[in-house]
Amino acid sequence: MARSSKAAIVLCLDVGFTMSNSASGEESSLEQAKKIMTKFVQRQVFAESKDEVAVVLFGTDGTTNDLARGDQYQNITVHRSLMLPDFDLLEDIQDVIKPGSEQADFLDAIIVCMDLLQKETIGKKYEKRHIELFTDLSSPVSEDQLEIIIANLKKTGISLQFFLPFPVDVDDRGGNTSANVYSQMHRNSFPRKGLSEQQKKGIDVVRKLMHTLDEGGGLEEIYTFRESLERLSMFKKIERRPMAWPCQLTIGSNLSIRIVAYKSVTEEKVKKIWTVVDAKTLKRDDVQKETVYCLNDDDETEVQKDDTIQGFRYGSDIVPFSKEDEEQMKYKTEAKCFSVLGFSRSSQIQRHYYMGNQVLKVFAAKDDENAAVAFSALVHALDELKVVAIVRYAYDRRCNPQIGVAFPYIKDAYECLIYVQLPYMEDLRQYIFSSLKNNKKCIPTADQLSAVDSLIDSMNLVYEDDDGETFEDLFKPSKIPNPHFQRLYQCLQHKAFHPNEPLPPIEQHLLEMLEMPHVVKERCQAPLEKVKALFPLKEVGKKKEEKTAQDIFKDNSEDGPNPKKPKIEDEEGSFSIIKLAEGNITSVGSVNPAEDFRILVRQKNADFKDVSQQLINRIDQFLENKGSQYYMKGINCISVFREEAMKLSKVQCFNDFLQALKSKVEDKALADFWEIMIQDRISLITKDEAEGSSVTSEEAEKFLAPKEKKNEILPPTDEGGDVDDLVSTIKT
Repeated sequence: MARSSKAAIVLCLDVGFTMSNSASGEESSLEQAKKIMTKFVQRQVFAESKDEVAVVLFGTDGTTNDLARGDQYQNITVHRSLMLPDFDLLEDIQDVIKPGSEQADFLDAIIVCMDLLQKETIGKKYEKRHIELFTDLSSPVSEDQLEIIIANLKKTGISLQFFLPFPVDVDDRGGNTSANVYSQMHRNSFPRKGLSEQQKKGIDVVRKLMHTLDEGGGLEEIYTFRESLERLSMFKKIERRPMAWPCQLTIGSNLSIRIVAYKSVTEEKVKKIWTVVDAKTLKRDDVQKETVYCLNDDDETEVQKDDTIQGFRYGSDIVPFSKEDEEQMKYKTEAKCFSVLGFSRSSQIQRHYYMGNQVLKVFAAKDDENAAVAFSALVHALDELKVVAIVRYAYDRRCNPQIGVAFPYIKDAYECLIYVQLPYMEDLRQYIFSSLKNNKKCIPTADQLSAVDSLIDSMNLVYEDDDGETFEDLFKPSKIPNPHFQRLYQCLQHKAFHPNEPLPPIEQHLLEMLEMPHVVKERCQAPLEKVKALFPLKEVGKKKEEKTAQDIFKDNSEDGPNPKKPKIEDEEGSFSIIKLAEGNITSVGSVNPAEDFRILVRQKNADFKDVSQQLINRIDQFLENKGSQYYMKGINCISVFREEAMKLSKVQCFNDFLQALKSKVEDKALADFWEIMIQDRISLITKDEAEGSSVTSEEAEKFLAPKEKKNEILPPTDEGGDVDDLVSTIKT
């Protein structure tokens, strides 16, 4: 198991009076440096890094360090000792650290930082010890101890980086080529107003120091403020320690290979969970949450938790299911397993079959030569035969087993199996669509095909050099941080320091993160215009209603009644989906009760009273479930019932039902359901609507109004549907 690296870092900041100088409309060097430090600490905090950070200031009015003697190491302050970064440190950087009125030698500040690292890391294990120095090089510098500093940095293994408000030109001094190129790229990005003699001397000292520490790449460790802000604009991802999963890869009952697996790909989730706190004290302990169970009666009788049992919704019924039942139901396995069930051609495993929330890389067990030989033989055999292993995988004995596929994966540095979960029957979704080939209107022309080909070529995200050998990805998803995390951390950090201010706008780099690369955007403009021309879009206006001969030559006299148009579905020989289904419907079902009712009442010799009673039973079941989805289904049934009752002159049957329904609603406290009835204006059938009714419009309006009850508190309704799963699995 790999151990996560841990570093000790000292942020050494120049707060001398020259750092506060700035031209009109520009930020001072100190403000820029504090921004970089803030970005760096933010990344460490949200990444939950184990690195410890200290802060040393030089150019301060006072002196606080262990090396200060007489006039030595003056105006240098150890502001914070080594400890994990937190919001207190962020607050210090933003509000506490102020510009000083003195100056101090940055080489003396480096010595104080080295002393701090030496003393505070004794007896502790750190993979790295590092100093980051922020200065404008305007303070006087003495090279007397430069050789001693270089020797001690090399001896102790402490690394050093400089951050300056201007680029260091390396073109006339030799040095690393890549550093030279980068300096040339960014030279014009900074306002050059001329460096002072002191700054030029400081640059010489920095060059000498960094070049001596690392002849090859020392100058690459000198950064500009702007360059650093760009690099630190992204919050650092949370470091995860690889967790090994040891197991036995079994093939049949006689072959077993010791393996170890690691998560290679898995969905990252925000670890910080929301919690409820007191709005004034912001303390979680000041708020207590208590759950009370009550009966759904007028008195809301409290029920003790021990007297409750969980249930599984099965249709309209509740099946009681205790914790003991749930425990007995769980799929029991003897132990974790990675068992090969058989082999299949790799071409048989379709890409859209891949599912699950993780990808595992499976290796032979470490320090087991026999396992390594057997595992390597298996991987190479799979690769040569172009087949894959179908595997039964269970993380441990408490988890449900999975079926997955193991692909061979061979690299120069290692070889392994890649495991991906496969779907069960219930996980597949089957859809049938008509073929585009059979529709002549959908067959593209040669010009259209050529235009789309050109568009695809122009949007190629892989850049190829003229020699055809060097490739570069223009868009690397593996290098793009999750914009949701970035925005969340930005907002949390802002709220921590400005709780009463509105959230800041989304940073531009987040908006551009998932946009098309500029190179591709420019390259595809011409092909896009060609596609637009070859695939024109036309606005389709509203179709005019077709007029029949009867409409044109009809008698406009008002003496006789106007003849009604016969319904198409009633004509002989006409095609109707409803008619195709009529022979299969024998009762009002629970899936589509409204349509079942409509079909049944139209059948010959149909008993409207019997069929309507079936529909009423379904409506009662929906109301018993007390969920918004069931309420809407019941409303649909009532609307269809009303419509068919008017058509078939069964008005009294519907009105009697609605009278009885209102009584049930009042008895069972279904006020929220009745509110939907009121909103949809579903009331009694009036005599204005049908001849068989004696109900007036005023009576129908009054009927919808619920009875007033004083101080009535309605119990909350269950918005839930079915319980998704009673089997709890342990997340890996």
